[in-house]
Amino acid sequence: MILAFDTSSAACTAALFNGAGECVARRDERIGRGHSERLVPMVAEMLGGRTADRIIVGVGPGSFTGIRVGLAAAHGLAIGWNAELSGMSSLALLAAGTRGNEDVTAAIMGGHGELFVQQFDGVSLEPRSELQNLPPAEAAAAATARLVIGSGARQLVEARAWGEAREAYPSAADALALPGALRTLDPKPVYARAPDARALEPA
Repeated sequence: MILAFDTSSAACTAALFNGAGECVARRDERIGRGHSERLVPMVAEMLGGRTADRIIVGVGPGSFTGIRVGLAAAHGLAIGWNAELSGMSSLALLAAGTRGNEDVTAAIMGGHGELFVQQFDGVSLEPRSELQNLPPAEAAAAATARLVIGSGARQLVEARAWGEAREAYPSAADALALPGALRTLDPKPVYARAPDARALEPA
């Protein structure tokens, strides 16, 4: 069994896949905060006493706290089950929810009013651009896809004055739709910007 989950956004999402890659159980809840309280019970409810031999966890970018909660749970479960552990791109997972014939830009709110943005091929979900953390105006200039999805979609489309903004959240049920390289990442946080706290330079 393969267990996938992501806690990088306001959603807490988990999915269970069988050996053939079919999704046999899923949970998608928009909870805002409280991932640390909800994730493990959600996974336990879905597993029903079963275990997984592979775990795929969202590594961000997104909520600093949410990412850490998901990774801590994933590492703990992997140790307990002796399961293989890998990370997946949370922005690619978001983009996977709108797979179609056109490219899509995933845009989510970052810190200080900036946006995390990355563009993906609408069919293969291969990246069309690098992951960037930009002010809305610069993100608007960098994004060429008509469709923009995520918590920062409206800001980007308004700054660009064209395209379709669609607010959405990642679903772990789309984990196996990601290209292999985007679901076999190192299971460590992808924050995509420098921390707010900085060490003081010596006098």
